[in-house]
Amino acid sequence: MRHLRMTKDSLLTMTSALALVAASVTLVAPARADEAAAKKWIDSEFQPSTLSKDDQMKEMQWFIKAAAPFKGMEINVVSETLTTHEYESRTLAKAFEEITGIKVKHDIIQEGDVVEKIQTQMQSGKNVYDGWINDSDFIGTHFRYGQAVDLTEWMKGEAKDVTDPMLDVDDFIGKSFTTAPNGHLYQLPDQQFANLYWFRYDWFTNPEYKAKFKAKYGYDLGVPVNWSAYEDIADFFTNDVKEINGVKVYGHMDYGKKDPSLGWRFTDAWLSMAGNGDKGLPNGLPVDEWGIRMEGCRPVGSSVERGGDVNGPASVYSIVKYLDWMKKYAPPQAQGMTFSESGPVPSQGNIAQQIFWYTAFTADMVKPGLPVMNADGTPKWRMAPSPHGSYWKDGMKLGYQDVGSATLLKSTPVDRRKAAWLYLQFIVSKTTSLKKSQVGLTFIRESDIWDKSFTERAPKLGGLIEFYRSPARVQWTPTGNNVPDYPKLAQLWWQNIGDASSGAKTPQAAMDALAAAQDSVMERLEKSGVQGACGPKLNKKETAEYWFAKSAKDGNIAPQRKLANEKPKGETVDYDTLIKSWPATPPKRAEAK
Repeated sequence: MRHLRMTKDSLLTMTSALALVAASVTLVAPARADEAAAKKWIDSEFQPSTLSKDDQMKEMQWFIKAAAPFKGMEINVVSETLTTHEYESRTLAKAFEEITGIKVKHDIIQEGDVVEKIQTQMQSGKNVYDGWINDSDFIGTHFRYGQAVDLTEWMKGEAKDVTDPMLDVDDFIGKSFTTAPNGHLYQLPDQQFANLYWFRYDWFTNPEYKAKFKAKYGYDLGVPVNWSAYEDIADFFTNDVKEINGVKVYGHMDYGKKDPSLGWRFTDAWLSMAGNGDKGLPNGLPVDEWGIRMEGCRPVGSSVERGGDVNGPASVYSIVKYLDWMKKYAPPQAQGMTFSESGPVPSQGNIAQQIFWYTAFTADMVKPGLPVMNADGTPKWRMAPSPHGSYWKDGMKLGYQDVGSATLLKSTPVDRRKAAWLYLQFIVSKTTSLKKSQVGLTFIRESDIWDKSFTERAPKLGGLIEFYRSPARVQWTPTGNNVPDYPKLAQLWWQNIGDASSGAKTPQAAMDALAAAQDSVMERLEKSGVQGACGPKLNKKETAEYWFAKSAKDGNIAPQRKLANEKPKGETVDYDTLIKSWPATPPKRAEAK
């Protein structure tokens, strides 16, 4: 294990010495060379911005000064393959080097590889990367293992001299997602995108289709509020409309190949959409959307017999609907597709709606010339809040939000960690964040979302901006604190649900196996004691009826008994009416205490 062990005094001595070296260099080089680079980038790249150019320069001047002790260092940072991170790697890393003198090698690799490499560093203690852009889904893992840096303590203590005074953590819309049960921040959001409902606005507003749908189902064709309406709409376009302009159309799109990406299809909050778990934001308590029950900060079980909800009626219902809809209403090839293969299909023009659609696809869905685009550059489609299943109750989360977040590990030497922290702050700084959002169409700051540049661009983005400005947004959240070891548990999902997707097991048998597998992992963690006072401590098994009765007595929801009717009457809302009901001005921020 490689550590940089220093006392505070020795670190200050080193910092002072490096500062003197940097100062001596400026006697030879022009005194304002770095500021000249900053001005070039502000003028040429970092526009638009929520800051004036003068304020942008002030922030860059701070970065220049704070980075002086690390000038000439080369650091290594990694993130998964997304447009946002590609922009960081290609453009912002270069800008950071020219402005600060710190060189950054920002690797872009597949999400699974990021998970593998961060596990390697956590397990070996050897420094693989100096900084990580790692999903906030790891929040339960990071605070329990004690290997990730507590950013709350870091910013006010050891890293106070390298923490941007303009950082404004409260402006980050994902702050609650990266906060542990102890109230401390362990990760700083870098990008986020939601998993929403997508539909063909032009077809849904077609008078002929509207009249036929109303005549058949007794309610209006519109954005489905519940899964019953989604199912009716899927059936209508697949079996009643059948063809549009001579092309076979489908009322649903999904993917089902037994592949690691199938796990995201479910851990990314499919069960919560159905009504699994308890009320609570950002995640249900005591039972979350993974079906894991937590008492205090300790996970106590996944199976219904231990008070969890992984194999409860709401979860099984979610798998049944997933399989039924794919078989009946999606293109035949969907069953054999992976996440990446299925992603572009709606853009080809023959899909009416998709209940599970990542807004990260927005940039690819608005390209000129696509069958789903109008000649004037506006989309023929829209995105809207997802419908909920029959077990869902008000106060529960309703969808998934991916939040890639800046993460530091304690096994990284302090000087390299500080330099990496400067870079990670730079790419989310007020100076750079709005332009980055414009490029990648992912958001981290409330102030960026409400910028006039996005107001002007909104009509061409199919409802993305309206959703992120809406109060509905808070119901879309990542995996939370109940999950004690994300890497170990996440891999269980695709393997077990894949058995249901392939027909090897019934939905109930597949979810029983998943619950047992999760409990087995948590039991091993409990026996090892590696996670300390907040590690798992499994409940003893009781009957399902015991837990059904207990949740009702305690005023909780999960686990729920099976409903007599899992298909209530369909309910829809007019898209334009929904949009108009949302606020047109930014929410007022609470005064800082």
